[in-house]
Amino acid sequence: MSSEFIIRLAGEAVYTTLKASAPMMVLALAVGLLVSIFQATTQIQEQTLAFVPKIIVVLLAVLIFGPWILNTLVDFTYNLLGNLYNYIG
Repeated sequence: MSSEFIIRLAGEAVYTTLKASAPMMVLALAVGLLVSIFQATTQIQEQTLAFVPKIIVVLLAVLIFGPWILNTLVDFTYNLLGNLYNYIG
């Protein structure tokens, strides 16, 4: 097992993780930006105001994108375990 192989495998794992978490992160970023704009225009500086909408949006994103995320992770794991004999030796 060469160092290039380990780096490629780690890169694929990081890419899969980023791909699986991207929908929640993008939606949380958008909601956070909207809440920040709302707070700036109304001058409401409540610290906890940003958390509740983000939590709700992330939970909804998990419900909506959950099957796709699970499919992405299962494909990566299936590919990893399916080629396990190539990794040994």
